[in-house]
Amino acid sequence: MTCIRNRWLQVVVAMGLAFLCVRLFAAADKAGGEPPREQVIDLETAGTAYPFAVYSNIDLRRPDPGIQRAVVFVHGVQRDADRYFGVGLGLLQAARLDASSTVLLVPHFLTASDPSPDGRIPLWRGGNWMQCQESRGKEAINSCGVLDDIARYLSADKRFPVLKEIVFIGHSAGGQLMQRYAVLNNSEEALRKAGIRVRYVVSSPSSYLYLDANRPEGDDFKPVNSILCPGYNNFRYGLGNMVPYGQGLDGEQLFRRYAAREVLYLVGAQDNDPAYESLDKSCGAAMQGTDRLNRHRNYMRYEQFLARKWSTPVTRTVMVVPDAGHEAAEIFESRDVAAKVFPAAGH
Repeated sequence: MTCIRNRWLQVVVAMGLAFLCVRLFAAADKAGGEPPREQVIDLETAGTAYPFAVYSNIDLRRPDPGIQRAVVFVHGVQRDADRYFGVGLGLLQAARLDASSTVLLVPHFLTASDPSPDGRIPLWRGGNWMQCQESRGKEAINSCGVLDDIARYLSADKRFPVLKEIVFIGHSAGGQLMQRYAVLNNSEEALRKAGIRVRYVVSSPSSYLYLDANRPEGDDFKPVNSILCPGYNNFRYGLGNMVPYGQGLDGEQLFRRYAAREVLYLVGAQDNDPAYESLDKSCGAAMQGTDRLNRHRNYMRYEQFLARKWSTPVTRTVMVVPDAGHEAAEIFESRDVAAKVFPAAGH
């Protein structure tokens, strides 16, 4: 009898282990065959190489020559690139895109308080990485420049020889970086000449880069009394005191170029809390609106205001995501959003 009980117990344990293995393998398959894994790639700026931490759905040491699309997804203020990697995988799954055609790359902007896989990786001070600012140390790397360097890394001839598109995505703090990058970068034209389409997805930033001194006032846009907020038009909110990365063009020149770029704006329909913990509440941001949803709508109107002012038509794709708040997963793991982000993919 004891022998029968022991054998029955062994059967039960074996069945339990088998079920657990099935669950684990299913989870691994959903996440692209293996758990999130931080990798270190070599980037280059002005002839100087530097390592950078990223998450990716492929082994970047053995790039697949069949990759046609790259998705670069920038994390939020908590610098939780591993979590954003999971959100990115969910977006690709919703769009029915897999690693045979699409490489997902989530750069990890690190500070001195973060564990680093390589002691040579650039480190930023607090949240200044989201403002196109330079990293610490004598070999300073600009955070917007990192995106330029990633684009060069992806578009190098031998790495992904049939690459046709790079989609840059930023959410929350990453959305702040992405909107400034989409306005200020000088690298898109070279990529387009090489036959690579470039698109930007700006999702739920706390603030936007305004290109003249006007700000929302009722249904119009007018200059602000600067005594109330002396730095309201300084970078990162305006063009004053511009960082070196963004120097060279005035507001009208920037807008004419930006109007021709492909930009998708996203925000959650419920991202309307003026007291939200991570919302920028400085006077420069407050001049743009009360909350993320309000600031988003104001900036969409502002682009049309500039289009009339500078006789430069602009057409944007815009989506207010129903039932979504500020969480990245609420925005990006939806098939409707996936269809906006990847309009040419089958859904």
